[in-house]
Amino acid sequence: MPTLHLLGTGAAASDPHRTTTMLAFSSDEEAGDASTLLVDCGGDAIQRYRQAGLDIEDLDALILTHEHADHVSGFPLLMERLWLLGRRRPLPVCGISQALAQAERAFGAFDTSGWDDMPTIQWREAPYEEDALVFSGETWRVTAAPVEHAKPNVGLRIEHGPSGRTAAYSCDTEPTPSVARLGAGADVLVHEANGDFPGHSTAEGAARIAAEAGAGRLLLVHLPPGLAEAHLDDARSHFEHTEIGEELGGYSYR
Repeated sequence: MPTLHLLGTGAAASDPHRTTTMLAFSSDEEAGDASTLLVDCGGDAIQRYRQAGLDIEDLDALILTHEHADHVSGFPLLMERLWLLGRRRPLPVCGISQALAQAERAFGAFDTSGWDDMPTIQWREAPYEEDALVFSGETWRVTAAPVEHAKPNVGLRIEHGPSGRTAAYSCDTEPTPSVARLGAGADVLVHEANGDFPGHSTAEGAARIAAEAGAGRLLLVHLPPGLAEAHLDDARSHFEHTEIGEELGGYSYR
């Protein structure tokens, strides 16, 4: 069965115990299909990835949602850590053109000429359109759609082939129908709840989208400072199964 790992749950400015929002999706090794996807790397993604008990050799792709620093600025460190830890097989890095270009610029700021046998970066651009195919393999199929943010950005639908289970991720966005479509019937919807201002959502707005999607569970991420259970009453009036995402929390969905 698949497991969602919230490697970080914070907004660009959040509570001290939260780093930037980063997700990983892992497949059960006992099923014989060990495979992991990583979504975004605004912080020290590999430190959090390993803290969650995940194996770097199982990392089959990195998906970048958009160009903002809290989602992509950790890319050079991610590659350095993979190299130093002995990862050698290529790493597909998937996303829309603006996100890939930002990661490539950040990586290019460093002299990596001495990084012998560094994993090859396989840049894989996804179109900026509804139902865009971002990644497909034996275990995972990931599609995307544009969302409402200050810069071009996408939400994701992550389908786990062996189990048929599905997760969706809004990324940074105002409440928008494209996320409801991505999350249609999903076992879990991960939605941002940064606040009531352009390009972002409140917890209540996220709950309305979860209800429209018919999702099984709503996990709130990209959290502002101080968001607590006491603030969820309005959200839960629209969608009962609304939860604040736990930093480094692991969620099996079935």
